[in-house]
Amino acid sequence: MERYSKITEKTKREIVLLKGFPCAWGKCRFCDYTDDNSRNEKEMIQLNREVLSHVTGEFGVLEVINSGSCFELPKETLEDIRRVVQEKNIKRLFFEAHWIYRNRLNEMRAFFRIPITFKTGVETFDNAFREEYLYKHAPFRDAAEAAKYFDSACLMVGIKGQTKEMIKRDIALLKEHFQHGTVSVFTDNTTDVKRDEELIRWFLQEYSYLKDDPNVDVLYENTDFGVGD
Repeated sequence: MERYSKITEKTKREIVLLKGFPCAWGKCRFCDYTDDNSRNEKEMIQLNREVLSHVTGEFGVLEVINSGSCFELPKETLEDIRRVVQEKNIKRLFFEAHWIYRNRLNEMRAFFRIPITFKTGVETFDNAFREEYLYKHAPFRDAAEAAKYFDSACLMVGIKGQTKEMIKRDIALLKEHFQHGTVSVFTDNTTDVKRDEELIRWFLQEYSYLKDDPNVDVLYENTDFGVGD
């Protein structure tokens, strides 16, 4: 399991994959990342401290992810991140949080006292597909409401049941409402959600220009950021 990497294109940053407590929601139909969660706080803190020791601060930007939300990291790990921020002169953080934490984001901003780009897993702005099929539990009305809280939206493309029209709308709303975005091509995993290969081929051709969009990261594989397994 790779837990430290560097993103050297677009928004250059270091990235760490840490361990956290179980996701507070943990019922998304497409997600089996919860296998990386833990309840052993001591072991998590030790592992996370070792991973954070690799941070150099060379870009002044650090992204911290875990299999859930940043609010599920141990408090001591958050203190370790803050120490690294100070020691390595980090000027900006990327964190991810589920919709259920939308009213707590300023707690993190107050704790770290540097700008934070908050990402959230939207997956799609099609409310029915997101809630009734993917079980995302993020019942915002529209993209504008989600953007009131979060700076960056994470979309998923290439799932059976999605349509070209849904993806076109999702990309348009991402660009209209968010300063940053991540588009992930779905990879089959242990869940019953499956890839739509034809839809993915269409997406890769139709949206090839996103590779050059400085504000959108496209993950063709879920390990393209250099972390994970």
